[in-house]
Amino acid sequence: MFSSLAVRNYRLWFAGALVSNTGTWMQRLAQDWLVLTVLTDEDATAVGITTGLQFAPMLLLLPFTGAVADRFDRRKVLAVTQSAMAVLGLTLGIITLTGHVELWMVYLFALGLGVAAAFDAPARQAFVGELVPTSHLSNAVSLNSASFNGARLLGPGVAGLLIAAVGPGWVFIINVATFVAVLVALALLRTSELIPLARARRGKGAIREGFRYVRGRSDLILVLVLVFIWGTFAMNFAVFLSTMTRIVFALGPTEYGILSSVLAVGSLTGALLSARREKPRLAVVAWAAAGSTIAMTGAALAPSPWLFGIALVAVGVGAMTIMTTANSYVQITTPPAMRGRVMALYMAIFTGGTPIGAPLMGVIAQTAGPRAAILTGAAAALVIVIIAVAYFLRTRALRITWEPERVWPLRFTGAATDRDLATTEIAIVEVETQKS
Repeated sequence: MFSSLAVRNYRLWFAGALVSNTGTWMQRLAQDWLVLTVLTDEDATAVGITTGLQFAPMLLLLPFTGAVADRFDRRKVLAVTQSAMAVLGLTLGIITLTGHVELWMVYLFALGLGVAAAFDAPARQAFVGELVPTSHLSNAVSLNSASFNGARLLGPGVAGLLIAAVGPGWVFIINVATFVAVLVALALLRTSELIPLARARRGKGAIREGFRYVRGRSDLILVLVLVFIWGTFAMNFAVFLSTMTRIVFALGPTEYGILSSVLAVGSLTGALLSARREKPRLAVVAWAAAGSTIAMTGAALAPSPWLFGIALVAVGVGAMTIMTTANSYVQITTPPAMRGRVMALYMAIFTGGTPIGAPLMGVIAQTAGPRAAILTGAAAALVIVIIAVAYFLRTRALRITWEPERVWPLRFTGAATDRDLATTEIAIVEVETQKS
């Protein structure tokens, strides 16, 4: 489960990222709470717009972010993006503490943070391949998710207490200090121990080359479709949690932080379970989506915050299993020289639907109630299951037969139910790549 931590460079990166991610989650919660309770009168639509602006640049800047991650030194790219996000956080903290913050300023901040994150995400994802050998890549990707969600476990709870005690402005200032951890980790990395990876060639056509590569990979197209649906309609937890906490259960920031941490318990569990898997399997995405459908339905119908919290644990496990498995699969099956561009496309599609989904979920929560918004997310998870099963049936990786003589007559057979599915899929990918 923790094999990648044996690599010194990865240990440093993991530690720095854990501190920085904790601050990021603190800032996200403080930002949403600032918009929902200080700058508006519990306007869920405004929270959705803020979230949408933060993720829109990931899609709009797609042609450039992946090319930057593949062409330039990713370590230096990350140093620039992390520094930019620290400056933005400091600015928002100052104007909040001085009492000059307005809603449009938070919108601008979210947009600026989104621009920096758009360049940060593909470089960060692809940089893992320089820290660990290929045999550890799947484990390292899963541990990155564990770090992200371990921070999600700590950050919201701490942020909730700090918001109640000193207000959201100081949370933004504290987050600035956490970016220093990543910058120190990057400075301490031994460049001689970084694993050299092929770089993208200079010249015209590099961006189009990335799109052509993905177009020739039916399995990657499937992953991108699934993560788009999940990211657009089901992953709007900022909207779901803030509105359920404030509007349905009439609770405050401390309880909001606790419920966010409860969700992170499930997410961390899902990431660690993914780290134990030797290879990612696309069938796991379908199973996790099926579980998420049930868990989100339970969360939407929960009559009390206690039962809501219990359902959130299962939601977190399913959500992180989907994201980690899809992410690992794309990275492992993509050549290093193409990885930055493919991961930029992956991240753009995964988060690019948020500018549509977050405001939409906010409107649904505002008009039909937060429970209806969560049920919409559950329906999206069900759609993922249907698409995945249809793909497996079309590729003959799954066969469904009816055997009335059995106690359970519906029988599932084929590669999609075997333990070696990932090996089968990767072999197919290698053949398709050779043909290209």
